[in-house]
Amino acid sequence: MNTCCFMTILLLLHSCTPGDGMDHGIVGGHVSVPHSRPYMVYIQDSIKTHEKCDGFLVREDFVMTAAHCHQSLRHPKVYLGVNDTQFLPHGIEADSFPGQDFENRPGNDIMLMKLKTPATLNKTVTIIDLPTPWNDNMLKDCLVIGWGSTKYDHYSPSTVLKELSVTLKNLTNCIEPDVICNEDPHGPAQGDSGGPLICGGIAQGIVSFNSKQSKGYVTGYTRVSQHLLWINEVMNPNKP
Repeated sequence: MNTCCFMTILLLLHSCTPGDGMDHGIVGGHVSVPHSRPYMVYIQDSIKTHEKCDGFLVREDFVMTAAHCHQSLRHPKVYLGVNDTQFLPHGIEADSFPGQDFENRPGNDIMLMKLKTPATLNKTVTIIDLPTPWNDNMLKDCLVIGWGSTKYDHYSPSTVLKELSVTLKNLTNCIEPDVICNEDPHGPAQGDSGGPLICGGIAQGIVSFNSKQSKGYVTGYTRVSQHLLWINEVMNPNKP
């Protein structure tokens, strides 16, 4: 489906297609209370509708997601306030701004999408905070959310949002300076790319990839705080 691949030992979290049934979402997680995560964004290519990623709203006119999603989402539409992907609202067109140094491998896997029609904020559509230069310390107890598969070894597409509490065992960098790795038997899977890693109510990471290891799976998250200067340049181009 999604042809981009970081390296042979890593399994990219490809886009996924909605399905049916109640066995869905992040591996080992549980179904979110409908509209309890109103910052979550569903992204779909308007032509190749099987190509999808997750994202999250960071300003009325900007969504954050993973840069590798740009490889398949050439004509993206953004859907806000979604719970069940079988019932999508009107999509919003967006312009994509992949991380400036992204090279289709781990590192710099971050993308901003500017909505051509800014979101109207309400009970089902809200913004999530990003870390700040003076407060980028991460808590270890976090939450990961997405519409991805329920199984690592078998593609099990989702329809409704699912979430999982994760405890980061090691905050040291892995592979690249802006990547956090966490080993856990449960976590994001195929279709969760671009979703947020939320720690203390702040979007500290972006789901980037996973890799099968001897004791389980390692998930790689792009650390948002490492890209604050670039984020400010894209979102506020006319301000110093």
